[in-house]
Amino acid sequence: AQVLVESGGGSVKAGGSLRLSCAVSGYTYPISAMGWFRQAPGKEREGVAAINNDGLATYADSVKGRFTISKDNAQNTLTLQMNSLKPEDTAMYYCAAGWPVTPTLRDYHYSDWGQGTQVTVSS
Repeated sequence: AQVLVESGGGSVKAGGSLRLSCAVSGYTYPISAMGWFRQAPGKEREGVAAINNDGLATYADSVKGRFTISKDNAQNTLTLQMNSLKPEDTAMYYCAAGWPVTPTLRDYHYSDWGQGTQVTVSS
């Protein structure tokens, strides 16, 4: 079975950094694109960053210049480097896998999801 497992969440102060990882296993066919999404209490899930197999990435405006998504195909790992964190970045972060041709932040393009890792940023 296809499995996505996130790690790296935690609690930091504003201005700090965290590095999220998503370990991918169980796929016998290539994944076209992967993404990071987040959901804060009482809010809808939103796309944060996505990347396809060509390395093309897209970011939400709210994280541009602060977050970097990367994908290590050899290690089957998706990473999100988060710098200059803000309290509004506090949320549960999920990685997802899907088959869109181009990276997209629209969650309906992704069929497989991890369980999430909590990120809490205090002021």
